[in-house]
Amino acid sequence: MKPHRLVLIAAALAFIGACATEPEKPAPAPAPAPAPAPAAAAPKPVPAPPPAPVAVAKPEPKPEPPKKPAVVNLASTELFEFNKAVLTQDARAKLDSEVVAKLRDLKDVRYIIVNGHADRLGSAQYNQRLSEKRADEVRAYLVSKGVDAAKVETLGFGKTLPVKSCPDQKERKGLIECLSPNRRVVVEVQGTPR
Repeated sequence: MKPHRLVLIAAALAFIGACATEPEKPAPAPAPAPAPAPAAAAPKPVPAPPPAPVAVAKPEPKPEPPKKPAVVNLASTELFEFNKAVLTQDARAKLDSEVVAKLRDLKDVRYIIVNGHADRLGSAQYNQRLSEKRADEVRAYLVSKGVDAAKVETLGFGKTLPVKSCPDQKERKGLIECLSPNRRVVVEVQGTPR
């Protein structure tokens, strides 16, 4: 073989060997897509109107539980003069403001008990009868003001439940005046408030 041929073969082999050892080149990346052309003066989006307020149904108030009957003590003191069972004009006005007016605040009256009392002067039997007469007098007055007579009971307690004690005094008039709170009537009412 001729030397220059050998040189050519050796060069070709070296070239082939060099090509075989060269790493593969990656394929070129595709070109990015062109950006779309801006639209000619596109209208701006109109914001949506705010949502209409939703009417929230208010929970219905719970019905009030039925009112329970209550016992009310209405005390009217000093309604009677000493040794008497007749209501004075002042006593009638006091009953109107302290008892009759409060009875109007009740929608249903179950019962009314009128308790009569006396002071300690006099015998137990006398004061018992006097306290019963006083209770009856107040009952009659309440009935005259429209209270149902069938719902009114009367009791006399005589001198057994005093609300004020007074020492014996030389002057009887002063003792009678001191004991005046004991000459009273207590009206107990059970009814349902309005």
